[in-house]
Amino acid sequence: MTLERFFHIFKRTKMRKIYKLTHPKIKVDRLVEGVRHDVKKYLKRERKKALPEGVDYWDFDCKFGYTVETLQEIHLAEMNTYIDQAKEQQVESFCIEIQVKPGHRMNKV
Repeated sequence: MTLERFFHIFKRTKMRKIYKLTHPKIKVDRLVEGVRHDVKKYLKRERKKALPEGVDYWDFDCKFGYTVETLQEIHLAEMNTYIDQAKEQQVESFCIEIQVKPGHRMNKV
């Protein structure tokens, strides 16, 4: 795989979505479950992709915010916590952005 091809693939592997937590018929708990399912499905799909040479695993840069302008970087493990906070604060919508990046394992000393 050429370096140009790698960066072409790398650029398009980004998920940015605005999720609404208001619906006339669907309860908020079901909407939150749907958000979590979307995130897990995206992560699973990206992790299945072939790794380029020299890359150990796919890593993810995650951002969360109540609007696109207020996105702040968070760790992937904190995603569910932020989704729960949005549910508890009864916000109408929030935004999630997940960017794929190549990961390299650190050697233990």
